Amino acid sequence: MKILILSRNPKLYSTHALVAAAEKRGHEVRVVDYLRCYMNITSRKPRIYVDGEELIADAVIPRIAARHTFYGNAVVRQFEMMGVFTLNDSVAIARSRDKLRSMQILARKGVGLPVTGFAHHTDATRELIKMCGGAPLVIKLLEGTQGVGVVLAETTNAAESVIEAFKDLNANILVQEFIKEAGGADIRCVVVGGKVVASMKRQAAEGEFRSNLHRGGSAEKVKISPDERAVAILAAKAMGLNVAGVDLLRSNHGPVVMEVNSSPGLEGIEQSSKKDVAGGIIEFIEKAAAKPPKSAKAGTDK
Repeated sequence: MKILILSRNPKLYSTHALVAAAEKRGHEVRVVDYLRCYMNITSRKPRIYVDGEELIADAVIPRIAARHTFYGNAVVRQFEMMGVFTLNDSVAIARSRDKLRSMQILARKGVGLPVTGFAHHTDATRELIKMCGGAPLVIKLLEGTQGVGVVLAETTNAAESVIEAFKDLNANILVQEFIKEAGGADIRCVVVGGKVVASMKRQAAEGEFRSNLHRGGSAEKVKISPDERAVAILAAKAMGLNVAGVDLLRSNHGPVVMEVNSSPGLEGIEQSSKKDVAGGIIEFIEKAAAKPPKSAKAGTDK
């Protein structure tokens, strides 16, 4: 099988792990910088090229950076138009990258969430804070990733100031209840093909409430409960993702989903869980790519 990995850096742990896993199973694998791809968009024979060469593949693994979602997703859609199996399709990637949209979809599917508020006008600030249970509150930029643009406001005055400051910058934000009982820890579950294949507990560094490993957080293997497993699987399914990193918090009212990631990093989860997640992804592709393609769904949303 010819497998293309859409990644800007072949040296990244996740990309390298996927390449090694694919080659180990006898596949021809290539890493392509999706920003260097260009497309011939035609109804009869859509094509995609890089450096003058037409790209041919049986399966594509998108590893699209958040800041390049628009163009990266266009490349994924082009492969879909060509009938190539994509590990995560363009619609699912777009859903997961939009924090507001993803929260609304998860809520509609009955997935547990922290109380979340969204408003346009600052006149609603006080009501928004009250609706989310009052301070402390977490305020998030919709466009933020890896903990960037996430602020913990410990008082009502601080929350009002942060919200108004973001609004003055014309930034879109979410306001969420702060799950104090989580103790600065979250659970990352990696779901592949409707199954949780690995999980880890991420603990925020001292003095920090964000547990992202990029923020100095630590990771360790964790045993998840049946409820946590079910919520992670339901969240990935709601987003339409074959592969997803689902971030959960352990709250007093059960597991709640903070985020669903369409390109979860593999280094922390593989090292802490001692699971071959990359190998599981390639195994899933082997089975899924062999199935007859479903009717095209790119450009639709339910």
